[in-house]
Amino acid sequence: MHFDSAGVNRVILATDGDFNVGVTSQDALVRLIEQERASGVFLSVLGVGTGNLQDSTMEALADKGNGNYAYLDSLHEARKVLIREAGSTLVTIAKDVKIQVEFNPKAVSGYRLIGYENRMLHAQDFNDDKKDAGEIGAGHSVTALYEIVPAGLDVDVPPVDSLKYQTPTSPLGNTSAGELLTVKLRYKAPDGDKSRLIAVPVRNRPRELESNLGFASAVAEVGLLLRESAHASGARFESAIARARRFRGSDEHGDRAEFIGLAELASNYRMAITARR
Repeated sequence: MHFDSAGVNRVILATDGDFNVGVTSQDALVRLIEQERASGVFLSVLGVGTGNLQDSTMEALADKGNGNYAYLDSLHEARKVLIREAGSTLVTIAKDVKIQVEFNPKAVSGYRLIGYENRMLHAQDFNDDKKDAGEIGAGHSVTALYEIVPAGLDVDVPPVDSLKYQTPTSPLGNTSAGELLTVKLRYKAPDGDKSRLIAVPVRNRPRELESNLGFASAVAEVGLLLRESAHASGARFESAIARARRFRGSDEHGDRAEFIGLAELASNYRMAITARR
């Protein structure tokens, strides 16, 4: 009734995720959302309330609805999501965005993507336009961090016997000399069904960390510690907090200062728990 073919058509659902009226099955909800998504109506979900919050359900529904999920735990967070970041989350400029990174084996012998476990796709899904992926809003940016092992160093993985029927790959030509990796990006227009491809090589030129990347690395280190990751053996709250302070940069709205405060609380809590043992 209110659909506008030239406008933004989006349902914003505020809920604690405990669906107990009408359609309640998660599978049925996903099918309904995918059906409406195909019509051009997207879904964003806002988590509210405490005690019975169903984070995973709300995030899954927002993913299937070409939307975003945010938990509003304060008035400050509500202003951030609904006012400050509204353009980058509610106005979609590209849908089913997929990013594929190919490292040059002459420069990198091993790598690991940090995070994004619930966004991982199989390699063959990159060219499959039927495979649902993420959305990008106006002014939206995405940061992905990789841990790499430079070429020439051993990778600590179990050995695998060579395959009997494997065809040896041909050596890379001079066209790849000096390249660290190639980033490939596929995306569709908000009203399109066929993806477009962009591929950009990245030169192997180490340089000093800039503010955004330095701060992002501190956030990732704290995340590894909070999750007690098997890859966090060298991570420390102290080093992460010090790096976050160093690369805080311009912090107009105080988001980075808030993160530093939370990281300090987590560090103090971890020390208190350790002292009791």
